[in-house]
Amino acid sequence: MLTKEELPECPVATTVQLIGSKWKLLIMRNLMDRPWRFNELRKNLDGISQKVLTDCLRAMEEDGILVRTVYAEVPPRVEYALSDLGESMRPVLDAMRVWGENYKATL
Repeated sequence: MLTKEELPECPVATTVQLIGSKWKLLIMRNLMDRPWRFNELRKNLDGISQKVLTDCLRAMEEDGILVRTVYAEVPPRVEYALSDLGESMRPVLDAMRVWGENYKATL
């Protein structure tokens, strides 16, 4: 997790730094519905590479946006879900969805 000193002064820039990539937003969109497994996410996010997905999930976990749960099963099962901090982004993502719907309706 980044320290306060490492974050930009501007709160908007902080938000963009944490979730501003295309893939992180789409991962969060999926995790708003339910926990997902790695391969489910990779198949659902058309065009994402395994490396990029891995990097995004690791960064989001490190930043406290999602939680990674490993189940002691054979074969091992790993699920990703939004943390409480990630859940706090729900109104922002909902607003982005509504704005996108309205924009598309005006075209």
